Amino acid sequence: MKAYTLTVYESSGEKLLDETFEAENEKEAKKIGALRLQDLNYEHKTYRCVSSLGKLVLFNR
Repeated sequence: MKAYTLTVYESSGEKLLDETFEAENEKEAKKIGALRLQDLNYEHKTYRCVSSLGKLVLFNR
């Protein structure tokens, strides 16, 4: 399993979420990240999800 970090920001730059989770691959990480964003009602905020290697998996500005 690989580690992925999901970070969400308010338009003011305030960090709303910064959490790490594990996923088998990028496809699963995208799914987990998207579900977490929906659960918290953050899908319309600025967010990014990156792998432990720094690869961008999800992004919204």
